Amino acid sequence: MLRERLRTVGVRAACSLASSGILPARLFFTVVLLFLKLLTHTALRLPQHRLRLRSQQSPQSGLGESRFLGHLLRTVEQACRMTEQLYTVASDSETTGEDKSQMSFPDVAIGIDIGTSNCSVAVWTGHQVELLKNTRNQKGMRSYVMFKDDTLSAGVTGGATQEHGHEERDILSGSAIFNMKRLIGRMDTDEVVQASKNLPFLVQTLGIGVRPFIAALVNNMWRSTTPEEVLAIFLLELKALVEMHLKHPVRNAVLTIPVAFSRFQQTRIERACAMAGLHVLRLMPEPTSIALLYAQQQQQLLHDNMGSGIEKIALIFNMGAGYCDAAVTATAGGVSQIRALSGSTVGGEDILQNVMHHLLPDFDSLYAGQTMDRIKSIGLLRMATQDVIHKLATQEHVEINVDLGGGHKVSKILGRGEFEKVNQAIFEKCEGIIKQCLADAKLTPEDINDVILVGGCSKIPKIRSVVLGLCKKDDSYGGIDPLEAAVSGAALEGAIASGVTDPSGSLDLLTIQATPMNLGIRADGGNFAAIIPRNTAVPARRDMMFTTTHDNQTEALIAVYEGEGKQAEENHLLGYFKITDITAAAKGTVEINVCMDIDATNVLRVFAGVVKPQGQAIPPFIEVRMPTLDDGHGWCGQALAKMFGSTLDLAAVPKKLHP
Repeated sequence: MLRERLRTVGVRAACSLASSGILPARLFFTVVLLFLKLLTHTALRLPQHRLRLRSQQSPQSGLGESRFLGHLLRTVEQACRMTEQLYTVASDSETTGEDKSQMSFPDVAIGIDIGTSNCSVAVWTGHQVELLKNTRNQKGMRSYVMFKDDTLSAGVTGGATQEHGHEERDILSGSAIFNMKRLIGRMDTDEVVQASKNLPFLVQTLGIGVRPFIAALVNNMWRSTTPEEVLAIFLLELKALVEMHLKHPVRNAVLTIPVAFSRFQQTRIERACAMAGLHVLRLMPEPTSIALLYAQQQQQLLHDNMGSGIEKIALIFNMGAGYCDAAVTATAGGVSQIRALSGSTVGGEDILQNVMHHLLPDFDSLYAGQTMDRIKSIGLLRMATQDVIHKLATQEHVEINVDLGGGHKVSKILGRGEFEKVNQAIFEKCEGIIKQCLADAKLTPEDINDVILVGGCSKIPKIRSVVLGLCKKDDSYGGIDPLEAAVSGAALEGAIASGVTDPSGSLDLLTIQATPMNLGIRADGGNFAAIIPRNTAVPARRDMMFTTTHDNQTEALIAVYEGEGKQAEENHLLGYFKITDITAAAKGTVEINVCMDIDATNVLRVFAGVVKPQGQAIPPFIEVRMPTLDDGHGWCGQALAKMFGSTLDLAAVPKKLHP
């Protein structure tokens, strides 16, 4: 679609100006909007369009209006050439981001926020975002799928009538599977998967880096399934609910995801959506979605003559049942730039597990094995613990009395101070995420204008005090509903991605996203060489030079990883391919260029090829879209190390090409 291509061109051009020093930082947002409006209305016919730039040029730059405009136009033309295909595609079996952008969108894409414990869906109605309700008049729906007899039902419409209702006791009876968001796309060696063995359904692992085995209890027998299938069933019921409300078929969707989601997990989400008949236009990190909603509100304040129009910096902290995210966003004129992102798998589920084990320290030894008694006891303890945590948000002390059966009872008065001590490590983790985010954005607490607290855990007093204390604020931003912010932002993005326009300017928005994790390859004897650092503005293209590590080396292995670890094996393996027919020469003499490109739709492509001494590539370069791995990605890295060892290794050349 031309709109997506123009967005890529505009942002790349503005980033190029900013990095060259021509464009002052305070004009970045203005120029981005200028590019978008210019390119959209002229369809790249730049020489025929006349611009009027007000007196916004930097006095330090010494550039006149005409010279500044000329540089703008030349930069746009260069950016247009950058977006042309420069390499021969060697492997690309899936629909590319450019193909996605050229599809037609007859309907407005819906926004979906699939939380670990709750889900919501919203749609742009033509003038505002509307959250859709289920048949029980609820905006927030439980994220679970019930396996009962020969029928399947999800939390979307489960409970529509009393005879079809699912009580909490039924959900925790072993027949329902939930926490799909925590399990999807993870290996059975993952700590999150191991901790999920305390859930009231079957989670079994082999410990070899493959997909975990999960099953629900149906008629006293285990029915196996996968997190992707469970999520697809849930989405299918959600899709039916939306179509019932809108009275027409729904095809396109924008989904929110945690910052800590790997690209492999993102492909699993897309696969589940495809199984449910949904086409994913965007997978938005939850803080990015919230930043888009915040940008719309700031723009509306400006239109109502209540805002100053200056850049505002906000810290977004989002903590739900499964994940914890933080972001720093700078907003002005409807444009929001993500300056830093940070995320973790810590969430409300970890708080719940800590309190459960505190109330019954010998729980694991008392209820070993997957028996009916164990499932029933887990369910009873979870219900009581959830109730305690909710009450502690408003009370200093809560009494708990629960009979777990078999002569085991829990009778205790739990105070807020004791609760905070039990979860001290989690609160410290949250504190570290915020500090890391501020450091990456190169900001101090005094630079923050607003603190946005969202997610179910934002109601916990200790969470609020930690976040507000670090940002030196007395209260959080009050214009956003903590439980509806993410899905509302996703619905806005769904309308924008569908090409919807609004006469009032409510959709004249743009969020410049950032990479949440480092992207690089294995080099220098198993180290991780980051080519695209985290928090790089998207779209982005970076390359790095490497060389051979052995004499007469004729092949090189390009193993692509993402993560924060210094060693390659500490990160997520996305895929790999080989470069062959390298000219035999002494080690360190042949140079190999590896380039990574992320487009506006977040599609990652990796290019690699041998470079001549003069700096020219020897065609054809190899281009591979990542990730390429499917199941077994956990042990694949070890298998590569055993198969090739260091014979195909590369070493980083201590110089980089221009970004």
